[in-house]
Amino acid sequence: MCGISGFVASALEGDCAESTIRAMCRAIRHRGPDDEGYHFEPQVALGMRRLSVIDLAGGHQPMSNEDGTVWIVFNGEIYNFLALRAALEGRHRFRSRSDTEVIVHLFEDLGAGAVERLEGMFAFAVWDGNRKRLVLARDRMGKKPLHYALLGREFIFASELKALLQHPRVTRTMSISGLARYLVHDYVPAPGTIFRGISKLPPGHTLVYEDGTVRLHRYWDLPAPEGPTGLTEDQDARRLQQLLEDAVRRRLISDVPLGAFLSGGIDSSAVTALMARNASGRVKTFSIGFAEKSFDEAAHARRMAARLGTDHHETVITPAAVFDLIGRIGTLLDEPLADASFLPTYLLSQFTSQHVTVALSGDGGDELFAGYPTYQAHRIARLAERVPRPLLRGARALAERLPASYANFSLDFKIKKFTAGLGYPLELRHALWLGSFGPADLPALLTRDAWREVAEDDVFSEVRGHAAAAGNRDWLHKALYLDAKLYLQDGVLVKVDRASMACSLEVRCPFLDTAVVDYASRLSGSKKLRGLTTKYLLKRSLRDILPADLLRRRKKGFGIPLGPWIRGALRDVFEETLDPRRIAGQGILRPDAVSRLLSEHLAGRRDHRKKLWNLFVFQRWHAAYADPYSVSADGQGRCASSVAARTAAQ
Repeated sequence: MCGISGFVASALEGDCAESTIRAMCRAIRHRGPDDEGYHFEPQVALGMRRLSVIDLAGGHQPMSNEDGTVWIVFNGEIYNFLALRAALEGRHRFRSRSDTEVIVHLFEDLGAGAVERLEGMFAFAVWDGNRKRLVLARDRMGKKPLHYALLGREFIFASELKALLQHPRVTRTMSISGLARYLVHDYVPAPGTIFRGISKLPPGHTLVYEDGTVRLHRYWDLPAPEGPTGLTEDQDARRLQQLLEDAVRRRLISDVPLGAFLSGGIDSSAVTALMARNASGRVKTFSIGFAEKSFDEAAHARRMAARLGTDHHETVITPAAVFDLIGRIGTLLDEPLADASFLPTYLLSQFTSQHVTVALSGDGGDELFAGYPTYQAHRIARLAERVPRPLLRGARALAERLPASYANFSLDFKIKKFTAGLGYPLELRHALWLGSFGPADLPALLTRDAWREVAEDDVFSEVRGHAAAAGNRDWLHKALYLDAKLYLQDGVLVKVDRASMACSLEVRCPFLDTAVVDYASRLSGSKKLRGLTTKYLLKRSLRDILPADLLRRRKKGFGIPLGPWIRGALRDVFEETLDPRRIAGQGILRPDAVSRLLSEHLAGRRDHRKKLWNLFVFQRWHAAYADPYSVSADGQGRCASSVAARTAAQ
């Protein structure tokens, strides 16, 4: 696992190019603390930071072919590299045992089409010296990140935005369009970013830069469902379990210690159970707990660990544990991401990295097998669409009067979210249910100047585009497609990547194995959501390896008790970060609108935790990247003193 960066220009200035690429790599040292490497030619500079996982001694990058005409910097793991290597050995001479070298030689044979033969998680750049061509590629589901900027005839790329910003030609000009999308979605959908002029390479795509031009090509997309498989349900279930077991087995290849995240839920328990069945030794598992019972699943994780006989490690998160992290979130997230589970994901990764270098997780199971409550809600909403519009408006008004509760996925939260999405097409309803603010909130939230920039902008354009790309899929598979292309790739996987790699921990996701994704995507909707039963076939496939009570237990998200913490332990931090004077000085958000949300939440009149966290993350990001003078040398910013004081008081 690595962090990569580089740039191509008509002519590079030697000393300047070297200092720039080194600065870009220093900015992502956390992604690869074990090694660094650089390659320079008159037109190209490549750099990498390496976290050694495979071929610890021989996997140094950048890596080239035999005659030095093709060079690569690579981030990820290729799980079928041994089979690919065996097919290549008759035509190429290998100098290492790494998967990186396999990509180089495969590229020599197939060019950019080599990416279609790769199974794994990856983002890489290949420089073809003979053709003066740079090729970028990103894995099918978007597990590894890749950003780029085209500035005149100079092309710049990097794993993270913070590395791109080290290049002297890349400016920190915030995109108001990107901000509006962040406020609505809680992330900036690909291919956009929060910065003008910088793009994300979409998952399942390659990019070719040649002669000053960029060409994008989509090499893969989620398959559409195909109806009956010709197998009985028991046969389908056995097939699915075998595919998952194969996916787990492929992810056990490592020259460093491995473990597993274990929350006690279905997906992580399934991965751990299959890992225990195939690992050579006792599996190490890791979980976190909370003092607040509605958020805590530690007891479930302990029971599952005892059942599987794992070497279990657990830590408890308190408000004090997140204080330092709260102060650093703006620098850890170089683009705003309003998923509060980033905090426990980071702390779990930090805890896990003290014991292992690689961890398997259950990410992706919900998006493949309809595990979220939103899919159940869509089924109910389809019935509610028959209700006259005046009654729907009345239901919304009544829902807004429900008293606030700060429990995890409380009833009032679910009712308010559900009624807010009624009356919209499925794709917009889905986005409204998942996001913090609606488009109707933006005119009152943004200043007049900021709103003027985006008033004609469709913040749901990416949603509409993916809904159109879903074609004639039924309503359930359209929702699943939207989640795979938006919430999973730009939310969940970004969260996991940034949180884990900030701790130099590699996370592998067996559910996102290409064979598993392909099989799951082709299944009929009734094998995913049967009535209101989520993950129907997945649960059936796991009956012989997981306890029945686990398979029946209601899903609980990986959240934190943010609502009560804002009113208590985190109150000072939120009041200072969302101070009206600071917000007024930026000229982006309306101070009165932000103050109203905070005061209503603090008074207990409304539960605005989701909106407030969205605004808080943006303010911390703005302090770190758009307003660097407000951040102290340690990156904690001006709220560090009040955080420390609150900690001492407790």
